[in-house]
Amino acid sequence: MNAPQQSPEIGREILAAGYRTNLHDQGEGFPVLLIHGSGPGVTAWANWRGIIPQLAQTRRVVAPDMLGFGYSERPADGQYSQARWVEHAIGVLDALGIQQADIVGNSFGGGLALALAIRHPERVRRLVLMGSVGVAFPITEGLEMAWGYTPSLANMRRLLDLFAHDRTLVNDELAELRYQASIRPGFQESFAAMFPPPRQNGVDDLASNEADIRALPHETLVIHGREDRIIPLQASLTLAQWIPNAQLHVFGHCGHWTQIEHAERFARLVENFLAEADALHS
Repeated sequence: MNAPQQSPEIGREILAAGYRTNLHDQGEGFPVLLIHGSGPGVTAWANWRGIIPQLAQTRRVVAPDMLGFGYSERPADGQYSQARWVEHAIGVLDALGIQQADIVGNSFGGGLALALAIRHPERVRRLVLMGSVGVAFPITEGLEMAWGYTPSLANMRRLLDLFAHDRTLVNDELAELRYQASIRPGFQESFAAMFPPPRQNGVDDLASNEADIRALPHETLVIHGREDRIIPLQASLTLAQWIPNAQLHVFGHCGHWTQIEHAERFARLVENFLAEADALHS
């Protein structure tokens, strides 16, 4: 798990829920916790690098590598579950002395953000779910490919083509970068252990109970790319219907990478949504 110290993916290390955790902690103000997705070789920095500087202008941004991902510790027993990841996220907040935060979850991270808000409602002020899992759906071919990834440059290139609607975002340089990330020591071993076949179980394990979702008190912003081939748009439509205080924003000409394909719009949308709460509580 060693990376060159100058790597921007390395933030600082804390102990969260007993696990060594790599995280980025920037800015001042009301805290926002960013929970990344589950693509191969992913890190918090890879997911959120375009968003962190903008949000950090007005708030404290905390973006950890979740348990088993990136440069955070891998559990010795190799066991992963929604409950364990939620416990890790709460551990991050506890370690930093954060009583309450806004939470932004991307894809897999959206499922965790949702579960965290259900189990620990007092720890969450507002919720942003982006291209999120969290409800049951038949696994897509795209998600099956992502979770079933075996390292090769060709496989990574194919996967990136699925993630982005705008093909100009996907070049050989990015494919090479993400491929190299996926073959760092320990990365693929832990990734393969997270979502073993049948991978439908991974979708189901990350889903929350409908009654619990319908009881959520939090103001929630649901965001999805219309052309998403990894997580079906229907998942966000369902979340927006079930969550009482929800608003839904669908980006056209957008795949699974809302925060990358529409970075400025995404940042502005999230900032405006969180600023409403700042104004209410100031």
